[in-house]
Amino acid sequence: MPKSSRKLKATRSIEGVPQSRPPLERMMRIHQELQSGVRPNATQLATQLEVSTKSIYRDLDFMRDRMNLPIEFDRLKNGFFYSSEVSGFPVLQITEGELIALVVAEKALQQYRGTSFERPLLSAFRKISASLPDTISLNLADWDQTISFRTTAETVLNLETFQIISRAVARHEQLRLQYRKPGNKQIELRIVNPYHLANVNGEWFLFAWCHLRKDIRTFVPARIKGVELTGESFKRPANFSIQNLLKNSFGIHSGAAQHEVVIHFNELVADYIREKKWHPSQELRELPDGGIELKLKLSSLVEINRWLLGWGANAKVLKPLDLISSLRKSAELVLEHYRTN
Repeated sequence: MPKSSRKLKATRSIEGVPQSRPPLERMMRIHQELQSGVRPNATQLATQLEVSTKSIYRDLDFMRDRMNLPIEFDRLKNGFFYSSEVSGFPVLQITEGELIALVVAEKALQQYRGTSFERPLLSAFRKISASLPDTISLNLADWDQTISFRTTAETVLNLETFQIISRAVARHEQLRLQYRKPGNKQIELRIVNPYHLANVNGEWFLFAWCHLRKDIRTFVPARIKGVELTGESFKRPANFSIQNLLKNSFGIHSGAAQHEVVIHFNELVADYIREKKWHPSQELRELPDGGIELKLKLSSLVEINRWLLGWGANAKVLKPLDLISSLRKSAELVLEHYRTN
């Protein structure tokens, strides 16, 4: 009976056998040997890969039975070979639905074309594409003409800065930032414990414990003019949750207050309001004139103020009074800009 027909179950590591390299890496090496046509046997592969022959048999069984690779044993040449052509090693098993989702994701990432993210993103997708099996038939050209994403404003980021920040977040490493707030010419020095990086509505934000303010603060990576590791590490609090931190915000600004916001939108823009989930707390009520009422519970009014200005006269705030007052002042300033003498 050829060795390839043996079904071997997983066993404990054998004392004295050299430490095995990862199974996937081993199987890729075996695949390369079979593709070369040299017809190696289990003993030769085990010696080359520094594992036991049992490990080789397990790998071969998995490649043949689970990856559907046409592995056969040549008794005359005492070695394994592929009985039919194999164009690539099926590292990634993927369904058609998953592949379509991947295409959609690639389309979504096109908003970073022309930015510092373009090169690493394209490199990542090429690697994924190269590892896909040939068992799925999908006309990507059709999908290219079917789905697209577009953004009108792209964030300008320094890739090196972003990479340092993201690694520090993952490794719990403290950072020293040179940071400039909007409208300020002075650069501030901040020591922070980076807790989380989030992309909110297409914008990147770093949530970190600021040693100067003794509280969690939000930093915009594009405003970081310099960054370096302090050499110190930190432990992120177990109770930190970005979901809880932002659950009552309209974007990334959160506060300790509780505001009930009630807005009436006229019939001209009511459909736009109906078509989106603007906030987890939202409640919609149809109005007799064809308009719609939007009710929210927020901890900060900063971002809802800016958002409402974009709707102009199509939106009317009923409460709270603080928001009404703020919008009135903003409207008066806008009017002053365009007042004719």
